[in-house]
Amino acid sequence: MIRVGNGFDVHAYDEASPLRLAGLDWPGEPGLSGHSDGDAVCHAVVDALLSAAGLGDIGELVGVDQPGTAGAASTGFVRLALDRLAAAGWRPVNVTVQIVGNRPRFAARRAEAQQAMSELVGAPVSLAATTTDHLGFTGRGEGLAAIATALIEQA
Repeated sequence: MIRVGNGFDVHAYDEASPLRLAGLDWPGEPGLSGHSDGDAVCHAVVDALLSAAGLGDIGELVGVDQPGTAGAASTGFVRLALDRLAAAGWRPVNVTVQIVGNRPRFAARRAEAQQAMSELVGAPVSLAATTTDHLGFTGRGEGLAAIATALIEQA
């Protein structure tokens, strides 16, 4: 049996924080606000994996009221979601993520980010990026969004 799930995450830019996106550090770029490191790609992947398996969402997995999540690396949240999937008898087949925002310029590091995320997830992860032609909060440069789709199968 196979199942598909979607995930979405959005964060405002925070000039005072370092940017962590798709499991990578992006020196010289504004960070993302959030309770954890704000990695919108990882957060969307967590929601996509959990929703595919019918196992809730990131807020149930690592809510902002839980000790240890403040400033935490979001790659750890992906690992927790994968553990929950495995315990329920599921494994990822592939994940795709669309990043929506003006920054960072993603193309130069796409291969590196795809490799890092694929290693983290244990399955191929495809990443793409787009802008919104100056429309909405992402177009105005106020923040970044990520939309993920995960395909999982019974282990």
